[in-house]
Amino acid sequence: MQKTSIKVNIDEGIKAQATELFNALGLDMSTAINLFLHQCVLCGSLPFEHPRLSAETLEAMAEAKRISSDTTVKGYKSSEELKAALDD
Repeated sequence: MQKTSIKVNIDEGIKAQATELFNALGLDMSTAINLFLHQCVLCGSLPFEHPRLSAETLEAMAEAKRISSDTTVKGYKSSEELKAALDD
């Protein structure tokens, strides 16, 4: 397969952070970009989902916060303790 070059202008800081990350993963910048582009082609779109906080998710988060601060709600120190309580 014939290779070609591309030139991309990016922020110096993000390049340094990405280089550090890719190096930690055993990749160089060229390989990481190639992986990204191949995945885009394979997916037919960007290869990641944007985080979405639906009304249902926000409601569940609010409920979890309420429960975690409610002193009348029984808590468990381990999964074994919870399982024993469920078996009763």
